[in-house]
Amino acid sequence: MSNKVAIIASTGGLFDAYKVFNIATAAAASEKEVAIFFTFEGLNLIHKQAMYNLEMPAGKEHFAEGFEKAQVPNIPQLVEVAGELGVKFIACQMTMDIMGLSKEDFVTGIEVGGAVTFLEYAKDASPALTF
Repeated sequence: MSNKVAIIASTGGLFDAYKVFNIATAAAASEKEVAIFFTFEGLNLIHKQAMYNLEMPAGKEHFAEGFEKAQVPNIPQLVEVAGELGVKFIACQMTMDIMGLSKEDFVTGIEVGGAVTFLEYAKDASPALTF
């Protein structure tokens, strides 16, 4: 069994972010090697400004109170924890080019690469997940 977990983050809402970082931090805390490939709207999850304004799905606003009562960390806090646990963040170069973004638009410590970069990492990962 592989000691690697590969995650693709291609959507950028609040629930998507919680799914991505919940799995990533749990795997990393379990001594797995973890990489997340952020592409298209998924780049919002590591964007310095956008990560503070991720949208709650329509009709799910009541979850905000639940997150607060359960003392669930916010997304910027989870990004920080993931980084501290050694989770590798790979930002999609093609998507960044399309959107006119640079490495400086994102949290510290990201790697910029293309699909081939991620596929090389993921080729022997198990599981491989997409959100």
